[in-house]
Amino acid sequence: MPTPTKGARLGGGPAHERLMLANLATSLFEHGRITTTEAKAKRLRPLAERLVTFAKRGDLPARRRVMTVVRDKDIVHELFAEIGPRYANRNGGYTRIVKIGPRKGDNAPMAIIELVEPLAEETVAEATAATKRAAKEKAEAGAAEAAAQSDEAAAEETPQHDTASDAAEAGADEKE
Repeated sequence: MPTPTKGARLGGGPAHERLMLANLATSLFEHGRITTTEAKAKRLRPLAERLVTFAKRGDLPARRRVMTVVRDKDIVHELFAEIGPRYANRNGGYTRIVKIGPRKGDNAPMAIIELVEPLAEETVAEATAATKRAAKEKAEAGAAEAAAQSDEAAAEETPQHDTASDAAEAGADEKE
């Protein structure tokens, strides 16, 4: 778990905060998204992302580290079997916090924290292919434009000959 912040804890002492964040993380991995206060969501994000990183590793020590926070074995299995592999190509940024406005009863600022959709390999491959294709087209267009400009410059540099003088020179060459 990340180092606790200084100042007031979320509703009590550090042990209570640790348990509350563990329960929030369990609910997040169980449901995929939860609605909570902004302060709790901001405190939950580093913990949840660290747990997903452990799930991506997938080995026994990582599973044991996650079991110290998330006590439900079914949720840990889901985290390691489904959620971890889903984010295999993503380097962090597994959660999203969306602010939804104040709560009706006490006007507390509320937010939704959710697991983001994974980066699909096809999407990444398609985006890189489109970038390469655009760069290639731009290079080809630049080369064609440069060739056209060089043709124009070459046409301007060649001297214009008089056809009558060319014919006279050709006739003089034939007589010799």
